[in-house]
Amino acid sequence: MIRIAKKEDLESIVEIHNQAIAAGFQTAFTNKTTVAEKEIWFNDHPEHKYPISVFVQDGKVVGYLYVSPYREDRVALQSVVEVSYFLHNAYHRMGIGSRLLKYAIGLCKGLGYKTMLAIIMEPNVPSAKLLEKTGFEKWAYLPDIADYNGVACSQVYYGMKL
Repeated sequence: MIRIAKKEDLESIVEIHNQAIAAGFQTAFTNKTTVAEKEIWFNDHPEHKYPISVFVQDGKVVGYLYVSPYREDRVALQSVVEVSYFLHNAYHRMGIGSRLLKYAIGLCKGLGYKTMLAIIMEPNVPSAKLLEKTGFEKWAYLPDIADYNGVACSQVYYGMKL
């Protein structure tokens, strides 16, 4: 089941997020986060503008997706949002990511957004395949712009017109 996140979900969200950080090259975040830090992030994502959605299975949050502003201070880009998603390690390759992305596309259309972006690290091939399967196209490639403790990594922009 997919639903809008509640503050009570933050502990599970932090666990999932920290798993992605520990795996490396799945996110540009490199330091683990805390529930207190994520509470600030949660408050910056009101449901009516930048929703956070969770996938619940057997009463447990096993994945989440959120929509964020893209270059928020640029008025000409106010109809563009960035989508980010993370799954619990034990729930990869079960169709949950696809369901979350499809749900988010509907939400973003309903909120009046015109373009969705997903920005991933190049080694994250499963995420690239998921995005392409869901209808996103590769729009940009930024070579070796990320630094993981001395290891350079490229970033890839995927986009979708809504």
